[in-house]
Amino acid sequence: MYVPEHFAEREPRALLDLVTQNPLGVLITHTAEGLDANHIPFEVEGGLVAGGRLRAHVARNNPVWREAADGQQVLVVFRAADAYISPNWYPSKHEFHRQVPTWNYRVVHVHGTLHIHDDEKFVRGVVARLTRRHEAGTGDPRPWKMADSEPGYIDQMLAEIVGLEVEITKVEGKFKLSQNKQARDRATAADQLRERGKIEVARAMWGESKTDPTNT
Repeated sequence: MYVPEHFAEREPRALLDLVTQNPLGVLITHTAEGLDANHIPFEVEGGLVAGGRLRAHVARNNPVWREAADGQQVLVVFRAADAYISPNWYPSKHEFHRQVPTWNYRVVHVHGTLHIHDDEKFVRGVVARLTRRHEAGTGDPRPWKMADSEPGYIDQMLAEIVGLEVEITKVEGKFKLSQNKQARDRATAADQLRERGKIEVARAMWGESKTDPTNT
């Protein structure tokens, strides 16, 4: 990934937050048929650092676990909200007419070694942890849990999935948020995004600034 220095994000907490808040990753593998991409929700184990783990599961009918060799080097891409940026939003454009359109976004690329886990204990653990975490975010006063279903049915469903684990070797973060623009241009663009409902990108552009207009 091309990452100009002003867009590089290396803060471990910021990278982990993006992945945990946007857990649907794109697993990119290489098979005999060429490149393949699968969209899978992941959990992070041991931190988003070299030596940490991404864990997930896929349907047994999904050929990825057979076609991607165990031990293969893979890439998992995570992306937060993104937005188009019009040059009309920059005050400097109206003074000097030297701005062009762009796109703001935040992505994390996780490189690692793929391991296949075709065993019930592994997939049961992954399903249980993913379920607890995401059910907690539904706001339901009685979140669904695996024990709500008949044990035989759960056993049957678990038999139909295969576990995946990516042992992390490298993490790259690119947070392209107009850091290369004047402060007034960046602030005005964030205001325009907020007015158009792109709150997440606007807040990311302002970072932790106490003058973040999305807090008013």
